[in-house]
Amino acid sequence: MGWKAAEKLIRHWKVLRGDNVMIIRGKDQGESGTIKRVIRSQNRVIVEGKNLVKKHIKGGEGHEGGIFTVEAPIHASNVQVIDPITGKPCKVGTRYLEDGTKVRVSRGIGASGSIIPRPEILKLRTTPRPTVAGAKDTPMDLVMEKTYDAKTGKGMPEL
Repeated sequence: MGWKAAEKLIRHWKVLRGDNVMIIRGKDQGESGTIKRVIRSQNRVIVEGKNLVKKHIKGGEGHEGGIFTVEAPIHASNVQVIDPITGKPCKVGTRYLEDGTKVRVSRGIGASGSIIPRPEILKLRTTPRPTVAGAKDTPMDLVMEKTYDAKTGKGMPEL
């Protein structure tokens, strides 16, 4: 990717995987769906069941060829998050609550200004964290070993 293409990438994404969005431009204009995947390197998103195209796939070892219907990516500027109260597309802004947590809120003309909840799918990990120590993990007794004492200065390297 050249520097001009990198300049055009969205730096602060307003839409997340799992958001309910409405398509505001294109052949599926006015329809709503859930974001299945976000392609940040291309400024595009894939919405479940929308922007369907026919794709010709050549057969090979282990799979058959043919004509398949797949979801094509849509540019991120052509979708807007749906306001949870009004049900209309809105812009997304951020606010800080009294306790200091950062939340997304609906903005724009006709928006309710309500909090847009973070999608539940983002809380799930695709690959679970390992619970058993592997061969390359440091043993717990070495991790918990005290190698420096602040009061006596023991463990400080001689400079």
